[in-house]
Amino acid sequence: MNEGTVYVIGAGLAGLSAAVELAAKGIRVCLIEGTAQAGGRCRSYFDAALGQVIDNGNHLVLSGNHAVHAYLRTIGAVDKLAGPNRARFAFADLASGARWTIAPNEGPLPWWVLIKERRVPGSSLGEYLTLVKLLATSRGKRINEVIACEGPLWRNLLQPFLLAALNTEPEIASAELAAAVMRETLARGGHAYRPRIASPTLDAAFVEPALAFLRGKGVDVRFGGRLRAVGLSGNRAASLDFAEQQMTLAPHDRVVLATPSWVTQELLPDILAPNEFRAIVNAHFAIPAPPGAPPLTGVIGGTAEWIFAFHDRISVTVSGADRIVDTDRETLAKAFWADIAAVYGLGLDLPPWQIVKERRATFAATPVQAARRAKAKTAWSNVVLAGDWTDTGLPATIEGAVRSGQRAAQLIAGA
Repeated sequence: MNEGTVYVIGAGLAGLSAAVELAAKGIRVCLIEGTAQAGGRCRSYFDAALGQVIDNGNHLVLSGNHAVHAYLRTIGAVDKLAGPNRARFAFADLASGARWTIAPNEGPLPWWVLIKERRVPGSSLGEYLTLVKLLATSRGKRINEVIACEGPLWRNLLQPFLLAALNTEPEIASAELAAAVMRETLARGGHAYRPRIASPTLDAAFVEPALAFLRGKGVDVRFGGRLRAVGLSGNRAASLDFAEQQMTLAPHDRVVLATPSWVTQELLPDILAPNEFRAIVNAHFAIPAPPGAPPLTGVIGGTAEWIFAFHDRISVTVSGADRIVDTDRETLAKAFWADIAAVYGLGLDLPPWQIVKERRATFAATPVQAARRAKAKTAWSNVVLAGDWTDTGLPATIEGAVRSGQRAAQLIAGA
């Protein structure tokens, strides 16, 4: 491309991945974040109530998330993901007291479902065969229009898995997005969906190594510069208007807008974007997980949905959490701890806790909202978009965010 600066606006994972990709190609980059820290919704901070550094939420990565792993290799942080050598997912049913572990074979031919003892308890082989319909689905359909959302396999595996991946009630969620997730993970075999968790924190895995990489490449990284407006002239952006200054863009300058959908629409009103969102609620308890606890446990029939075990804390994540997001924090903490105590066999005395609510965590992954996702390329010749809400082909996940940044960088580099 011609000489010029690429201004990446927003230092969430989409903006960071775009900046990293561009800097790795030797392109001059200026990364501008409106808040005081990078990471966006994948951030870490010191919590005074717990006396430790925690993540705002628990973000699971799978071994088949190729864009994430490419990003981590570039910034030298692949070793910051921890997880088992094989795909293992523990579950606990609080109503029945049943416990089981999903242990798929590594290869793409799922012979493990032929063995009754390895299947989800109570599930039949026929339930697994119906998933072929979901993998072959077409655009615009809900999941409940493609497969029956009932039965042991649905209740004890697919519903919690898809709720976590889509952050939307699976029954009404986009079958196309569900199929995209499943094709890249479940359909490829256990080697593609080994669970991976940032260790010790999201910041240590995804953010600080990226900032160190960017600074090592001479990237100008700025914080506290909130973009107020994009000045447009003809088919290009001519200026970036910040609170305290207006920046005139040179002829060969480019812009990557890696901002939330609602911010992007304020900056570029002609952009179509999702306008319905779903919440996520997370809880953190300052108590070490019991020895031998699985790193991740799915909870059936509780308030909690997923329990994450760390050496210094136990955390809970609830997706599609609009039904509980307005519940007072202490009530949530007690309900979550009751589930944790039941799963781990602990006492009911509440340890120090923290509740983190993200009211607009992701766009609602329904067919209607999916159809509103913007392409990375815009009508303005020097502006491209990034963000997990853009049309990545995936729901709003870490993989989708990173992939969007990489795509934006590819469009810029090819200009």
